Amino acid sequence: MPKPEPEKLSADEARVEALRVVAEDRFPYLATLDADQPRLRPVSPVKTDGFTVYVANLKSYGKTAEIEANPKVELCYLDKGHDQVRITAVAEVLKEREALESIWNENPLLRQYLGSVDNPELIVYKMVPNRVRFMREWALEYHEVAI
Repeated sequence: MPKPEPEKLSADEARVEALRVVAEDRFPYLATLDADQPRLRPVSPVKTDGFTVYVANLKSYGKTAEIEANPKVELCYLDKGHDQVRITAVAEVLKEREALESIWNENPLLRQYLGSVDNPELIVYKMVPNRVRFMREWALEYHEVAI
């Protein structure tokens, strides 16, 4: 049986497809490092701006210490057809008050569980991408995507 030929995509097509996958997957996986042990868990971003992803967190969660020790993270998005996007990023704590309030106002679950944008347990991470890759289902070839 001949090996399937990977689909050729232009840079623009790869970007469009990558943004589509990010928009469709509500629960991407976030990888962090716990000392020398990788950790992976689904997350629910509270905002996405292109390939910059914002994730709310609590100070008491394990990933808080992991990200504080090593802010290099990776998000993996997967659509129903198994196309995937991998975003390699650096997580930084979002401190801009206006941005925090905007996220707070757009996310009723945050308000329900935390009561106030000033809750000291609340952390919002801004995951700033430094590499984005897109791959069709089992194509075995990533397309680099312009950030």
